[in-house]
Amino acid sequence: MAIRGTRTDAASPPLPKRLDSLTSLRFFAAFAVFTFHFTGNGGETGFGRVPVIFPYSMIGGQGVTFFFVLSGFLLMWVFKPHEHPGVFYWRRVGRIWPAHLVALLPAVQAYYVMAHLTIDWPSLILSVFLVQTWPPHVYPTLPGNEVTWTLSVELLFYLLFPLLGRLAQRCRTRVLVSATALGLIGMWLTDWLAVLNAAPATASWIMRLPVVYLPEFLLGMTVALAVRRGWRLPLRPVVPVLLLAGYVGVYYKGRPNFAVGVDQQLDYTLRPVIAILSVLIILAFVQREVRGRRGLLNTRPLVLLGAWSYCFYLLHHSLSRIATYLWGRLPDDNWALLSLLAMGVVGNALAWLLFRYVEEPGERWMRRHTPKRWLERGGTPVPGQSRPAGAGPGTAAGCEPRPVPEPANR
Repeated sequence: MAIRGTRTDAASPPLPKRLDSLTSLRFFAAFAVFTFHFTGNGGETGFGRVPVIFPYSMIGGQGVTFFFVLSGFLLMWVFKPHEHPGVFYWRRVGRIWPAHLVALLPAVQAYYVMAHLTIDWPSLILSVFLVQTWPPHVYPTLPGNEVTWTLSVELLFYLLFPLLGRLAQRCRTRVLVSATALGLIGMWLTDWLAVLNAAPATASWIMRLPVVYLPEFLLGMTVALAVRRGWRLPLRPVVPVLLLAGYVGVYYKGRPNFAVGVDQQLDYTLRPVIAILSVLIILAFVQREVRGRRGLLNTRPLVLLGAWSYCFYLLHHSLSRIATYLWGRLPDDNWALLSLLAMGVVGNALAWLLFRYVEEPGERWMRRHTPKRWLERGGTPVPGQSRPAGAGPGTAAGCEPRPVPEPANR
């Protein structure tokens, strides 16, 4: 998509490393995932269905696609090819695990103790190390904190990124676009063939395998590199947002008018289509910010909510499940919307606490204790040394993605 855009002048201003609009977008995507879990996916699922937004709220379950694309984009945006891979891995651990381990405690209460479910310790331990989606026979299907299964997907991407980033920088943009297109086609075929040829449980496992999601990360990486290389696509943010709204409307309301084969293909192509719409939204807001334009998404309250969104994601489903066990499901009417908003406020307050007292301190501690031999080998300034001119505190850190993975579907 970037290939057909225009190329900017070589003397254009340097690209910003902080992209506040993308941080704010993380909040909206995380809240969409929360809304999906709150309203459920039909039947007696969720805390309470809200007819005014259901079934459209179910698309929130695909919010993970936005985050996978965003992870690829942001990591490529701030990629340092000469940085020692150990530095990258060390900082990923510092960003992910502290909050994940603390959020696991209420999750065990919600998914095991209150659910009267026997703990399968090997599966739970796999979830602690975020590899629970890799083997096929864990119990339950989403062990530990259910929502963290896609952190397992992120983990594979993080392991591969130092290599993928270097390979991507050596490729022409057209080659990357072609590889990304083939990958998205592969996602579609994988879903289709898995559903047609495998048992439901096996098909579900195949479609959650981390390797299946790699094209979404590659899509984000490709567009980030294209923008860094000067490609632009004339696109206002309102256009892809309206395209997404129209697609959701067709997906949930237009399907009865389609033939059976077309209806099935809507499911098989859902993830690639959402990935493309997601990257268009990201691209539109990034280009706006690169031009120096600011808007609602650059305001401090939304940026802060975006910064807390990883913690909000880790906690929100446990909160909803605990509330369901304590008080039962709400009546399925529009008054449940007030409860949804109230729970969202409570969830974000708890997310701030987790961010303020666990995630942020944990990440800072890990940064301060990065092995110096890695920093020196990669040419990264050692803590305490002077920074290069123009490099303010946390310059690159403000752009790094906090993973907010896909919702549980149990």
